[in-house]
Amino acid sequence: MGKKQEKLPIELLDKIQSTGAGYDLLRYISLPDLFGSEAEALLYFMGRSMARKFNIQAIGDVIYFFEKVGWGRLELFKEKNKKLEFHLLADSVVQRLAMPIEAEFRLEAGFLAEAMSILKGVDCECVEEVRSKIHQVEFTIVLVE
Repeated sequence: MGKKQEKLPIELLDKIQSTGAGYDLLRYISLPDLFGSEAEALLYFMGRSMARKFNIQAIGDVIYFFEKVGWGRLELFKEKNKKLEFHLLADSVVQRLAMPIEAEFRLEAGFLAEAMSILKGVDCECVEEVRSKIHQVEFTIVLVE
């Protein structure tokens, strides 16, 4: 992709094949080792950058993206005033939380923040809370105006 970037079609995800193991090794071992204490912040901004590359036109596109890249089943749980709450569930979340290394969800949070910024037309930030006992991650999006 050159300087003038075209948005990638969301359907591109149908053409990408991966088992996920190599991705997990990069994400949970190599990148934190490389980034050090800045790993979580950099992963968040990597997620934001990734969202800008795709032609996201609806919340359904975001849900589709999460499923296709193996992040899990994303559901819009609540939308109220300037906040949205999403829940992330799936076997992949259970497996990530059961790993002997600490799983984080900053990449997903960054992607979700930027995707909602695109869809809502305002800046958004996202924080995540891992609910280990119920194998779920809750994302809270705050619209910043």
